[in-house]
Amino acid sequence: MLLFLCPDKKTAGAVPCRLFIAINNIRVKQAILAVCSLGDSMRLDKFLKVSRLIKRRTVANEACDAEKVIVNGKAARASYEVKTGDIIEILIGKPLKVRVTEVREFTKKEDAAALYEVVAG
Repeated sequence: MLLFLCPDKKTAGAVPCRLFIAINNIRVKQAILAVCSLGDSMRLDKFLKVSRLIKRRTVANEACDAEKVIVNGKAARASYEVKTGDIIEILIGKPLKVRVTEVREFTKKEDAAALYEVVAG
């Protein structure tokens, strides 16, 4: 019996995978698993929304396009993959500088502040 894991490259964080069970090179069964990847990352616009640093993802996307969001000293696009330890500066209204402490797909409103720590602002 052979087992093959085929990760789906479209998502980050908890990655859905297809598990194929093959006996003598004949696929017998297909199941979907949730596998946690070790190098958790997330799109910048989504992180800004999930962490509630910016209220809406479209506003976060527009801020990135206008170069109002800087990650590790460089203007970042909305598609930038945020990782733990990144420094994010938001230059909308009162400037804010935060360090990413955790990356999660979803969080409750009261737990959102645990995803980052304020460095300056």
